[in-house]
Amino acid sequence: MRIVAYVEKLVSTVQTEYWSRLEDGRVVCELCPRACKLREGQRGLCFIRARENDSIVLTSYGRSSGFCVDPIEKKPLNHFLPGTPVFSFGTAGCNLTCKFCQNWDISKSREMETLADDAGPEDIADAAERLGCRSVAFTYNDPVIFLEYARDVAAACRERGLRTVAVTAGYINPRPREEFFSFLDAANIDLKAFDDEFYQRVAGGRLGPVLDTLRYLRNETDVWFEVTNLLIPDHNDSDDAVGRMSDWIVTELGPDVPLHFSAFHPNYKMRDVPPTPRSTLRRARTIAKNAGIHHVYLGNVHDREGDTTFCAGCGAVLIERNWYELLTWNLDEGACPDCGTPCAGVFERRAGTWGARRLAVKLGRDGIALS
Repeated sequence: MRIVAYVEKLVSTVQTEYWSRLEDGRVVCELCPRACKLREGQRGLCFIRARENDSIVLTSYGRSSGFCVDPIEKKPLNHFLPGTPVFSFGTAGCNLTCKFCQNWDISKSREMETLADDAGPEDIADAAERLGCRSVAFTYNDPVIFLEYARDVAAACRERGLRTVAVTAGYINPRPREEFFSFLDAANIDLKAFDDEFYQRVAGGRLGPVLDTLRYLRNETDVWFEVTNLLIPDHNDSDDAVGRMSDWIVTELGPDVPLHFSAFHPNYKMRDVPPTPRSTLRRARTIAKNAGIHHVYLGNVHDREGDTTFCAGCGAVLIERNWYELLTWNLDEGACPDCGTPCAGVFERRAGTWGARRLAVKLGRDGIALS
């Protein structure tokens, strides 16, 4: 299938705002806590922010590592427009160095050839609208590092009534954080572990800034957000770690924030670590539920109960899922029809019908090609 839509060739390097000069002649990037200090011609660890002409520029504006239409539940977001399609894209690079990265070919890329597709903000919004998507997701690599591109895409989407979603580790400084979340409707925050030593040793960052981002979302914004925790055997999957994280979520974020425990699969620099057993995921779910979190899900495994949304009041099934397929929809104006308890989230009157389909999209000067 091909839909004719002209895609304009863009200049991929644009000026950025979050940086300052140091007395020794270097320029420091102030987007995230990493604070890369660069001399002329050097790139930050994220790869796509660099020093050119004595300032920090974004080098991937209008360039993507690929486009795809996904079910919104794949982000994962189970309480944001369930069953609807989301137009997904990313760039390259990342500001963390996770040894277990599941998208390492994109996030760890140091080749501009990874950014093979050209598309400006209007092109992306137009394609999403034409393909019947309800939202656009910045994903695959962390959108924090392409903030300027994401911001302009969000503006174009808003003009068409499309919402925007970020899948991010939340590793960002306070000032850019305010701008980044100002143009988003929903987010999934990847909480790597509830352990600063793990962040330093395995992810190349710190826990504190991520917790600050979560508090900011809860207390200062109207962004709908959910939390994902990838459980890695013998690294962050102990009962104590899961319990402390769950208690913190209930206390600081509230019991209605959905939590997704996701199964680890050996990848990148942790291929010697075994996959997460289903029993570990189920045990973590029990701990989180006992801590008071109302909605706890399991990801990367087939588990009907772990996919299903239950009423926080009476326990009735509200949304039954099989992977990304919606089997049952028992919401009445966003509430349980049995006891009337509202279900936290962003819901439409009817469930979406996209299902589990994944549609690869190619944007180019010849239009929109689907496969």
